[in-house]
Amino acid sequence: MSSPKKLIRPLVRDLHAYVPGEQPKIKGLIKLNTNENPYPPSPRVLAAVKAAVDGRLRLYPNPTAQVLREKLARRHGCAPENIIVGNGSDEVLALAVRCFVEPKPADGRWKMEDGGKRLAKATVQYFTPSYSLYPVLADIHGAAKNVVSLKADFSLPSVAELRRGKIWKFDAALTFVTTPNAPSGRGYKTVELEKLCRAQNGVVVLDEAYVDFADENALKLALKFPHVLVARTFSKAYSLCFQRVGYFVGNAELIAALDKIRDSYNVNGLGQIAAAATLDDLKFYRANFKKIISTREWFSRELTKLGFRVLPSQTNFILAQPPVFAAKDWLQKLREQRILVRWFSAPEVSDYLRITIGTPAEAKVLLAVASRILAV
Repeated sequence: MSSPKKLIRPLVRDLHAYVPGEQPKIKGLIKLNTNENPYPPSPRVLAAVKAAVDGRLRLYPNPTAQVLREKLARRHGCAPENIIVGNGSDEVLALAVRCFVEPKPADGRWKMEDGGKRLAKATVQYFTPSYSLYPVLADIHGAAKNVVSLKADFSLPSVAELRRGKIWKFDAALTFVTTPNAPSGRGYKTVELEKLCRAQNGVVVLDEAYVDFADENALKLALKFPHVLVARTFSKAYSLCFQRVGYFVGNAELIAALDKIRDSYNVNGLGQIAAAATLDDLKFYRANFKKIISTREWFSRELTKLGFRVLPSQTNFILAQPPVFAAKDWLQKLREQRILVRWFSAPEVSDYLRITIGTPAEAKVLLAVASRILAV
């Protein structure tokens, strides 16, 4: 009999899986490592979910999330046909790779006469650093990857700079842009994103997971250009990580193509109800956004007083370079004091900690712990 290992596709055997933030099993930890909203959903949302826990649980949910799509369409000034809902925005990002990108040939070889065009059709492109799921999605699909560095301050290179660099592919099948950027927190202006979108020939996904904490959003670009999709999620800003609801807004033809390969009943019924109820109580969430932004600005100033170098952020987290000790050592020192933050080994950000904006009380605990660590 064959060994189990030989039964697995080589592509999967060699795959480096996406590593999510630690989900602690120890009670009492201050969890500032996965960019969750520190405040619960609105009472109206909790009531709607509780009311739905009845005999409906034996039934399949609406297969297209129709009610939710209609509410989202009204909010964004488009038609339901311009929206597809997924099991978190991660699912719609994965659908985009499957829908718009050709896998590389199994032997990795291209015919000389059409190699350039075929390679472009098999390319997933993104900046670095950005969401670490993008390379995993490309590898799962067997696509080519084109990775281009952001500028030293994590700003976007201009179209002219990208052309001069001769690395960026303006004909890549699919380009991901995380805006605002993660893990840096850097915000991007819609005008510069529009210039990039205009220059691209393939599909562009503007991944706006953190946009509710930013000064600008680029949703209008998804309704202006036929090749642009905007990804949104109910996780980060709307306190629904547990329910996993995300969506794309974009051209109806692109949305229809994505819908062809979407799993049946891909969004659970309670998630649909929670997300729809969220849209009925946006005033509650906007107040939370203001609280988080206010905490972010105050917390950044206080960390700076302790010697941290805190980068400007338009998200619900900050990227901070700690003093005295290496960032990886700070990760452990804070964990020993029951505080979880995130550290990435990528060279562009390995000198930094990514810290989720929690409640003011949680921020005060971290500041106190950091002061004690520095006093030793």
